[in-house]
Amino acid sequence: MTTYFASGSETASLTYDDFRGALSKTFDAIGMPDRVLLLPPDATRLFSRAGELTVLCRELLGDRVTDIMPALGTHSPMKPHQLDMMFPGVDHDLFRPHLWRDDVVTLGTVPSEYVSKVTGGIYNKPWQAQVNKLLKDGGHDLIFSLGQVVPHEVIGMANYNKNVFVGTGGKDGINESHYLSAVYGIEETLGQANTPLRQILNYAQDEFCQQMPLLYALTVVEQMADGTMHTRGLYIGDDHDTFFEAAALAEKVNVKDLPRQPQHVVTYLDPAEFKSTWLGNKSVYRTRLAIADGGRLTVLAPAVEEFGEDKEIDKLIRKYGYRPKAEVMRLVEENEDLAANPSAAAHLIHGSSENRFEVVYAAGKLSDEEIRSVGYTPGKLDALLQRYDIQTLENGFHTDIDGSEFYYVQNPALGLWRASV
Repeated sequence: MTTYFASGSETASLTYDDFRGALSKTFDAIGMPDRVLLLPPDATRLFSRAGELTVLCRELLGDRVTDIMPALGTHSPMKPHQLDMMFPGVDHDLFRPHLWRDDVVTLGTVPSEYVSKVTGGIYNKPWQAQVNKLLKDGGHDLIFSLGQVVPHEVIGMANYNKNVFVGTGGKDGINESHYLSAVYGIEETLGQANTPLRQILNYAQDEFCQQMPLLYALTVVEQMADGTMHTRGLYIGDDHDTFFEAAALAEKVNVKDLPRQPQHVVTYLDPAEFKSTWLGNKSVYRTRLAIADGGRLTVLAPAVEEFGEDKEIDKLIRKYGYRPKAEVMRLVEENEDLAANPSAAAHLIHGSSENRFEVVYAAGKLSDEEIRSVGYTPGKLDALLQRYDIQTLENGFHTDIDGSEFYYVQNPALGLWRASV
């Protein structure tokens, strides 16, 4: 098991040419593959720079790249304009959609004894390691997963083999992974590299993927207060150490420790990236460790038009709403439709403030009634966009027009904010 390239620091700013050199060095080390499957994220990870890595792989490997499968998980398939935006110049005929309910195979089962051990007895069910059948039966001699390591609500630190087992995973694996993590606790998971779910995925990779030619390229990207981006690190390898090295840097540059708990946090959801609360609730996840009890989160969401990316999950969110963990766990026990969709139940838990703070959701394409029905307070988008000028605001503390203080987060997907009491 090897790390082929590792470059990163809190002050680095890696360029496109740096990426080209890193990939060239890697292919020199492993030898030129004959048949390659690329696994980049979808447009919801637009700022990961995985799009550029995909374009470079296509340039360096040419027709050896036979398939590209965006790791959608439960997200909607990418539209042609999204492909052009994220992967400019790459032939659309190379892209394969991932159908998480249909096109999957089970590689093996992580035993319930191991799941119980790593969750401290909180969760006691086995976990199915599932992937898209193209990974197992596609005849590739390189499966190259590309993505960003960044704090995450389900896995602790995103990417690495999550891109495989969740991004190209199946219904059972995705459902159980999300729910076991939610039951374990979002606040115990956020920003942690070696979480129970990570240990479960690592077990699955070690036990069931030995014949699968997996390689990972992991970026670490920091957004500055003024919104500019710097790629602080790139790590390419096929082992756990490669991930943990990237995660150590991500903890330094993506976790923002605030000097005090803000009573009010304002976040913005870029229309190019966020069209559902399924994705947009990163506003809730990534700021919950900072917001004071009794405080308020205001979400500016111009393009949010639905709750779930998946129609069935959207229906469940509308039916049950965002509720505290204990309530959702009770509803899972009492309702077959929610019990059959544990990832939806996990999302309801993660999207709840646990009654600690108010969530004001200013969604451009959902009605006040729809917002109120899921447990949030509707906000008037036009008025709020006038009050909070996203063109001039920088990440950080500001004084509101009424003299109160608020903390602004330009893109909640790019970090984790926390503050001590």
